Amino acid sequence: MAARILIDGQGLLADFVYDQLSESFIVKRQSIIEEVPEDTKLALVLHDAWHPSVHQKAEERFRSARIPWLRGFVSFGEGIIGPFVRPDTPGCSRCADLRRLIAGPDRQETWNFQMKMAAEESARQDAWASRTSLSHMAALICNEVQKVLQGEPSSLEERIFITNLRTLTNSSHFFLPDSSCPVCSQLPDDTSELARVKLESSPKISSDGYRCRSMDELKAVLVKDYLDERTGIMNGKVQDFTLPFADVIVNMPLFGADEGVAGRSNSYEMSELTAILEGLERYCGIGPRGKRTVVRGSYRQLENQALNPARVGLHDKEQYEKPDFPFKPFHPDYPMNWVWGYSLLHNRPILVPELLAYYSLGYGEGIVYETSNGCALGGSLEEAIFHAIMEVVERDSFLLTWYAQLPLPGIDLGSAGDKELQLMVDRVCEVAGYDLYFYNSTMEHGIPSVWGVAKNRKSKGLNLICAAGANPDPVRAVKSTIYELAGMMSRHGDKLEENRQKYERMLRDPFAVRTMEDHGLLYGLPEAEERLNFLMNDHRPLRTFAEEFERPPRNNDLKDDLQDILNRFRRLNLEVIVVDQTSPVTKRNGLFCVKVLIPGMLPMTFGHHLTRVKGLERVLTVPMQLGFMKAPLSYEQLNPNPHPFP
Repeated sequence: MAARILIDGQGLLADFVYDQLSESFIVKRQSIIEEVPEDTKLALVLHDAWHPSVHQKAEERFRSARIPWLRGFVSFGEGIIGPFVRPDTPGCSRCADLRRLIAGPDRQETWNFQMKMAAEESARQDAWASRTSLSHMAALICNEVQKVLQGEPSSLEERIFITNLRTLTNSSHFFLPDSSCPVCSQLPDDTSELARVKLESSPKISSDGYRCRSMDELKAVLVKDYLDERTGIMNGKVQDFTLPFADVIVNMPLFGADEGVAGRSNSYEMSELTAILEGLERYCGIGPRGKRTVVRGSYRQLENQALNPARVGLHDKEQYEKPDFPFKPFHPDYPMNWVWGYSLLHNRPILVPELLAYYSLGYGEGIVYETSNGCALGGSLEEAIFHAIMEVVERDSFLLTWYAQLPLPGIDLGSAGDKELQLMVDRVCEVAGYDLYFYNSTMEHGIPSVWGVAKNRKSKGLNLICAAGANPDPVRAVKSTIYELAGMMSRHGDKLEENRQKYERMLRDPFAVRTMEDHGLLYGLPEAEERLNFLMNDHRPLRTFAEEFERPPRNNDLKDDLQDILNRFRRLNLEVIVVDQTSPVTKRNGLFCVKVLIPGMLPMTFGHHLTRVKGLERVLTVPMQLGFMKAPLSYEQLNPNPHPFP
């Protein structure tokens, strides 16, 4: 009689499942090392302990034999069931283990333990693997097997059940396949053809906004797919009730550390969703997750189709020569990895150093410090590109203002005639005790940009906080900047007081400013306020929005807004390069992620020793173009102090 179900494993769990299934199905017990019968419909790998090496062998054997399989095992007082693995579908047991490992506590210790377990022939039975708990797990497994063999969808595709063996409580956890998984990944190679960008129609939610999908549409999937305490790309959230607006920080676990991503709005629900989207943007920007990098070579070998890294700004020669500097000088003959981007100025694919297309934090072949500058997530490719450009513009205008010490015109926020904006200003003043000052930092391209300063009226807390925004609608730029300013208004005050001497030392030694946080906290010192006199000591009358900004266009299609912005850059011969960072994790819900590089614009860096301005001559010439200076600046004339971007 032909076998239908194969069970591999020794122990009570395998015994219980065999006894129950044998009443209704033909079941054969054998090791996966033996030849698998051709007529096997489903395989089960069941153990009273954790055998990661066996699961790896099962993936190899059943995938090649094209047999679906399911596992059950016990680990650290918990019973793990699943996932249900199909041989031709992403989402294998390795993916599930990786998500569970990264989202869990003590991930590095757990990884080391798993490596040790994989090297051992046998594993000790877990202390909580009792007959009662294993019988409970067996019932869950048998129920799932019956569903699958009756043709019903499995409850364990991209999902695992976790049973607390002490309380016998069950929980179900969704996980996303790992796009770089060596077992089940289906990533395509990165090619010039896949990099091509053809702008399509992207109807907007409203003509005065710049989004094509609403949060009401996205909220059905954001928490469900991306936030899970045991297996999620994000595994926890905290609501901060001390700030003037609804602030939610979502934790994104990485192998080496946890990283918090924040969302701020007028409701905690909206802030949580915003934080998840911010986390997905960060996830896509860490490294290639949507295409497999295949191009490697030197710039000299590839220069006919590659971006010269010197065009986006390098560090000073003196910086590279320091013994502890984490980057090496760019040399056209040094090989590096390249990914394909697309030039919207020249309408052709272009190779971009991988270290510029993704985060570059000082490892391997890094030549510059590159952050998330110019990364954005959107409900369409056009939306992602639009907002990525806005971030590049925002940060460029902030840095150019700082380095050239431009006396920007102040803006009368009351002149906007926007009730929500006025309520936001009043709330910051009354709840947080800060006055807001805004300045028009729009550069030669004409895209509205603002510099915002929050000035503390209390004796405690940060004295000054700075932030920036850019948007075709300057009122929207101001609102987003206020949310950014508000995020610093409470939680950093105590840290400044506890470490005052550290930041006073930074006031004297700019190269002591090493982290993103250092930049903001340094300017929390009252003694640092004089460094912003060029901006805040101008006693000219405030200007109205109507005097400083043109009325924003009201298009129904985001493509039209994007084309208008691209035309501005074309007139200035500024090249917009798009690298598609979209991963299967975001694409499954129609979310796109891109990195935009605009050679010549100033990239945001954190740590004064990592400043990148050499080779970017706009910082020298644009102040004269805008009428602030009578002649171009020299690099020696630029502001030598660390910038205050938090």
